[in-house]
Amino acid sequence: MSATGENWPSIGFYQGLSAASQREVSTPGLEGILELGIVRRGQVLTWADSAGNAEGAPSFFPDLTAWECSDSSFHLEDFVPVDAATVNDAPVIDEADQRTLLLYGLNFTLRFARLVHGLDEPTAVRCIIGANETNATFRFHQVREGEHWNPPDLDRYQQDRLIVASICPSGT
Repeated sequence: MSATGENWPSIGFYQGLSAASQREVSTPGLEGILELGIVRRGQVLTWADSAGNAEGAPSFFPDLTAWECSDSSFHLEDFVPVDAATVNDAPVIDEADQRTLLLYGLNFTLRFARLVHGLDEPTAVRCIIGANETNATFRFHQVREGEHWNPPDLDRYQQDRLIVASICPSGT
């Protein structure tokens, strides 16, 4: 099977973690982000409280996907308690804490899927969770033909650990 998951069996997003265990792998800050929700503004999806001006999208970005990724991105370590040492004025997150951040990011994605399924106009959305020795991020974008934020070959990433999940509601 490829690292991109092209030949992986399809499973539902809500399978895998029970509701009880999902709450255990969350924080009040992450819950607050989910409570904000997402909205469609013109051709883009964004957090409901985003200050981003979607009307001019993609503005200086190469495409709408890059705009959405930039606007939706946040650092998981700002919301998940992990030990980040500082070496030469840069944060350093060990591998165990990187895995913790990925776990919280994956759980956030599973819960975020409900927001996507709740949109008035169904659309496929891709979530990208990335962790490395300095930070971990979550971002999302609509799936568009010919546009992507990350190269599909995840094996190209040597320093980052990535989880890429596509949420495809019925009708998309």
